[in-house]
Amino acid sequence: MTLAAVPDATSVILHLGLGSFHRAHQAVYVQALRDTGDKAYAISGANLRPDMPEVLAALRAQGGAYTLETISPANEYRYQRIESIREVLPYEADLASVIARGADSATRIISFTVTEAGYYLDAKDKLDLSFADLAADIERARKGEPGSTIYGAVCAILRARKTGGGGPVTLLNCDNLRHNGDRFRKGLLEFIERCGDVSLQAWVQINTTCPNAMVDRITPRPPPELRERVLKATGQDDAAPITGESFIQWVIEDNFIGGRRPAWERVGVQMVESVQPYEEAKIRLLNATHSCIAWAGTLIGLQFIHEGTHTPAIRKMAFDYVTDDVIPCLSRPGTPSPVDLPAYRDVVLDRFGNPSIRDTNQRVAMDGFSKIPGFIAPTVRERLARDESIDSVAMLPALFLAFLQRWHRGEIPYTYQDQVMDPAVGHAICEAADPVAAFCSDTALWGPLAGDTRLVDAVRRAGVRVQAFVAATTKAT
Repeated sequence: MTLAAVPDATSVILHLGLGSFHRAHQAVYVQALRDTGDKAYAISGANLRPDMPEVLAALRAQGGAYTLETISPANEYRYQRIESIREVLPYEADLASVIARGADSATRIISFTVTEAGYYLDAKDKLDLSFADLAADIERARKGEPGSTIYGAVCAILRARKTGGGGPVTLLNCDNLRHNGDRFRKGLLEFIERCGDVSLQAWVQINTTCPNAMVDRITPRPPPELRERVLKATGQDDAAPITGESFIQWVIEDNFIGGRRPAWERVGVQMVESVQPYEEAKIRLLNATHSCIAWAGTLIGLQFIHEGTHTPAIRKMAFDYVTDDVIPCLSRPGTPSPVDLPAYRDVVLDRFGNPSIRDTNQRVAMDGFSKIPGFIAPTVRERLARDESIDSVAMLPALFLAFLQRWHRGEIPYTYQDQVMDPAVGHAICEAADPVAAFCSDTALWGPLAGDTRLVDAVRRAGVRVQAFVAATTKAT
């Protein structure tokens, strides 16, 4: 299959996952570069699964263009037309258009937005074949067929690129997984090995790079009234608008194969040798704190993140977690962080308190079984390794356990989504004679820390504080 050239560009970024975050983040940086007159790169976007059909149809009808609304903590609204997505590929079960675009030599970067759970990696960064869709994709790949997981799709694209002589390509993660490029590469190479394509595995090792990257911008689900708000402000009747905070950040390791990449440093992207200190600051100070506020807010009947952030008891939990336990881990004598961590903490809390964003607890609370091991356990592990207190960080798993027990009883006021949690496991933890011990003994959540008496004791003490917080703070209904 051959596709026409992407309009108004000589090089293409194929992005997999046309959700709100990509359109409020990566596409904005590409637009900023194009606005300077550098139009070498444009985006071709696609989804790997048949979700968001209305959004994709609207984007296709609008030629990939849409309106971005941003709102500052000072309640300043701004509107920008984003036109960097020059091609919106239709969803096809066989991914024919996606594979053709990815195999084309003009495509220099294949990027993707994947949730933590979408990597299917265990604690040792090996593929977890207990997931039926991943196992099915390996079988499809053995037959030369594409799949719907990120590995199944990228494997099919690279196989076609190798066969067609498309040349080297950079695979770029745009998500919250720690060490995302390195870990995706491990998963991809294992996937290809399992499907038995030795020559493709060798080609990928030579002809691809996978930079680690850190992304940041709060992007809530577009509210129903957004279309009318955009129309009133701009005169544009946009069927696919998005909204987000004014803050934006992107840090990327400058590891693009052959040096072929947009000049993103001209528009504020931080191109660095190592993304690790920025990544750790963002994941532990922002992502974990976000979840803390969402779980705590849900427990006392709140709907939005900003409500919880402005609740003194919740803000203190978040502040103490960062100040007492995270900052001492990330910036130590002799190894200071390049990030001003106290200032970053305060900026994060200001961002979360923005009442105009109206980010929901439902969106942020999801995927706790990925967030405990990814966002929270590292701080617990490092503090315990130095024989230091974990009382402040223990509040976060204690909040999630209380949240999980509410879910178990059917008392969460929204549908809780968790791509990693086996519901049977979640219910079993809550039904155990000692739920705290059962929760802290789950190896998927805690890895080598599972069952550590120091962890169990700290979470048990924190659980008492959570109960007192809920009793004292629960919103009157």
